[in-house]
Amino acid sequence: MRARTALLVAWLGAATARSTAAQQLPNAGPGPTPAVSARAITLSIPRRPGAPVFTEILPAPSLESTVVTDFRQNQPGDGLPVSLPTSAQVSYDDRNLYVLFNCQDDPSNIRAHLARREDIDSDDRVMVYLDTFMDHRRAYVFEVNPLGVQRDGILTEGQGTDYSYDTVWRSDGRLTTNGFVVLITIPFKSLRFSNDERQTWGIALGRHIPRDSEEAYWPAITARLQGFVNQMGIGEGLSNIGAERNATIVPYAAATGSRYLDTKAPAFASGNEGRGGVDAKFVTTTGVTADVTVNPDFSQVESDNPQVTVNRRYEVFFPEKRPFFIENAGHFVTPEAFVFSRRIVDPQFGARLTGKTGGWAFGALIADDRAEGAAVPRDSAFAGNRAGNAIVRIQREVGNESTVGVLATDREFGSSFSRLFAVDTRLKLHPNWIVTGQAARSQGETLDGGSQHGSAIKATIARSGRDFTYSSSFRELSPEFDAALGFIQRVDVRETAHDFGYLRHLDHGPVTSFGPSVTALMDWNYAGERQDWSLQPAFNVYFRRQAGISVYHSQAWELFDSIGFREYSNIVSAYSSQSKLVSLTGSFTSGVGPNYSPADGLPPSLGDIRAASIGLTLRPSQRVKIDESYYFSGFRTRPDAATGQGAIDVYTNHISRTRAGLQFTKELSVRVIVDYNTLVSDASLIDQGTSKRLTADVLATYLVNPFTAIYVGYTEGRMNVDIDPTDRQTLRVLSSPSTPVLRQVFVKVSYRLGL
Repeated sequence: MRARTALLVAWLGAATARSTAAQQLPNAGPGPTPAVSARAITLSIPRRPGAPVFTEILPAPSLESTVVTDFRQNQPGDGLPVSLPTSAQVSYDDRNLYVLFNCQDDPSNIRAHLARREDIDSDDRVMVYLDTFMDHRRAYVFEVNPLGVQRDGILTEGQGTDYSYDTVWRSDGRLTTNGFVVLITIPFKSLRFSNDERQTWGIALGRHIPRDSEEAYWPAITARLQGFVNQMGIGEGLSNIGAERNATIVPYAAATGSRYLDTKAPAFASGNEGRGGVDAKFVTTTGVTADVTVNPDFSQVESDNPQVTVNRRYEVFFPEKRPFFIENAGHFVTPEAFVFSRRIVDPQFGARLTGKTGGWAFGALIADDRAEGAAVPRDSAFAGNRAGNAIVRIQREVGNESTVGVLATDREFGSSFSRLFAVDTRLKLHPNWIVTGQAARSQGETLDGGSQHGSAIKATIARSGRDFTYSSSFRELSPEFDAALGFIQRVDVRETAHDFGYLRHLDHGPVTSFGPSVTALMDWNYAGERQDWSLQPAFNVYFRRQAGISVYHSQAWELFDSIGFREYSNIVSAYSSQSKLVSLTGSFTSGVGPNYSPADGLPPSLGDIRAASIGLTLRPSQRVKIDESYYFSGFRTRPDAATGQGAIDVYTNHISRTRAGLQFTKELSVRVIVDYNTLVSDASLIDQGTSKRLTADVLATYLVNPFTAIYVGYTEGRMNVDIDPTDRQTLRVLSSPSTPVLRQVFVKVSYRLGL
């Protein structure tokens, strides 16, 4: 323990020394440097008698709107004026905040599509950021494309932007002869803020011009300083808008009819299922939000994006998609992923409390889970029981843009339990340097009475900037550490990792920036045995008009199943969105790596790995979008000169997804997804069977807002298995996925009632 503590203290001491030395250096770099002042720019927001209209585009401030024109680039030119004339008018009335954008451009160059809500990443768009508690850490994000399609999210420093957040607001956009205009209306009841009579908020406005890879903001947000929210302007003048108590009830009903192949019988079966429930939300005047759900809507209308899961040493991460767990998920994020809501598989009840008051932020969640009782044997005393889950998170602001927090999680089932308690901090040492740390302790007991206790530590120091980025981290997880509600891929590890990157920025020519990056990692187990090391240098080039290419080379060693493997890989990846009609991404990997799942009786062994991916997006019209993605991975034994044995294919895996969408209006759309997944394997070499699956999914959606919607869908799945006609008790393997193993019709209706 003393050696471990000394190692961590020495590492932190060296990192702090590097940080202190860095503070003594000028923030140098090519290109114009915007003035960085400790005094933020202030924007006076006037009150108006009613909502503005598009004909009120003003060249100068008025009594009813403040006009903002000094937009400055963040990318590609840090601090340069926006390349196209841009202005925004800001005002408010008793119920709403209004921002009216006027963006000039050649209409033929504007990228604007009538798309489903949130799907505007490749379009021109404008943005509004609101830090309603002026904590310089979290901000609401509202984005709109030129046709009024909206996207919203929560930007949290150190976590990025969470676009899974949804609220109700209004947006409208129109193309004009010299560009486009957008009106954003944000109801105060959709925001959380203090109940002070006079409000002071952080505010920033932005414009994204995708064809030039340009981001421009008012006020100037420089990449030379760490953070975004801390650089926002100060919005003053809001008064008597008091936070309202409001309640929302969202009842839903869903019905499913299906015919499927029961592989245990085996036999074809059919069934119908109906489900209904209600979600309720209550918001107090202090900004505290309580959510309660009875028989919650945990269905998801969008399937997970395809990923390669064959021959993976660790669990593959799939993001959360269920509405109840998505909202306000940022309250539970810590340096280590100790909260992963997909661990709660099949809940029937859920409740959540989140909020912010003064310098405190908090979140609490409880939910049951029927999956635990369904997984134990039917003759078990715990069959049919539910697991209970609880998560509590409290965070306190300290000093200059720094925080400390605690997290507690608990999962209980029958006589077993798994509990975790953690403390964490995020310290801003310098405008460019951040330190984060977390320490955790877990304890648990199994159904058979066994107990286990474990601990975990993580510390990171990171520098961000326009040219130079660096991070150094140390983490350890003891052999018996257990985060039952988290996403932890391995324990019994002590690991140190370092990342370095440098970009040289150019003001002219087709290249905007280029430079090298290096990632290095080494880890040991608690017995002091080295488990892994890796070194990956790379070189990156980024072009104007949304294009880039990266080249990587990796050298690595890992200990797996008590065998040491020397590995390497070469990777090339590229992307291009230079045309508003077509965008492309692609990567190719070749190298040497282990077979993690050898057939019974065989040890893990090295082989040649190959992998490739291609992504293609077509926009043939303003209302149509077609996405095509393809993934390939393969593994082959290496020739054995001693025996004369040549290379043998262990497996090949092909995955493709075609997605086509037609948007009739902002509310009404139809989309089709066709997935194909084929795995051809040599059962004598790998513990994976040959399988082929083909799935088609059609969904019609009428989406008024994120909570009021109608979905009607049909899914058909086919596989390369069928009931053997000569023996009805067994399945036979076919050469193609021709057997319809699933046919399902799905209807879901939800409606938001505001009280």
